[in-house]
Amino acid sequence: MPARESMPTAPGAHLRPPDSARLAEATEVFAMLSDVTRLHLLWLIAQGESDVGSLTERCEASRTAVSQHLAKLRLAGLVETRRDGRHVYYRLRDGHLRRLVMEALSHADHRVSGQAPHD
Repeated sequence: MPARESMPTAPGAHLRPPDSARLAEATEVFAMLSDVTRLHLLWLIAQGESDVGSLTERCEASRTAVSQHLAKLRLAGLVETRRDGRHVYYRLRDGHLRRLVMEALSHADHRVSGQAPHD
């Protein structure tokens, strides 16, 4: 069986072999996910659109730190914003990122809990 058919994929997955530009872009995404606070923020935002205040309460980080991490995530193109009066709401840019965050944390759960991996 060709390797392409054996790889589990999300619906509508892009299966072309990665070139240097795509590898560099993916590396940047993983670099943004490598910070504990940013990963936690992305997981929280994956649950639904949130503002800085609610993210600060749920993230256990200072408002300043949360704001700085959100700015980095926005500049990296991983989150988008929507203004409603004085509030700015954050949401994930796309479903690819949502699945990536959820899969990374599911993988971590298996490693921490000792559950056998699965596909």
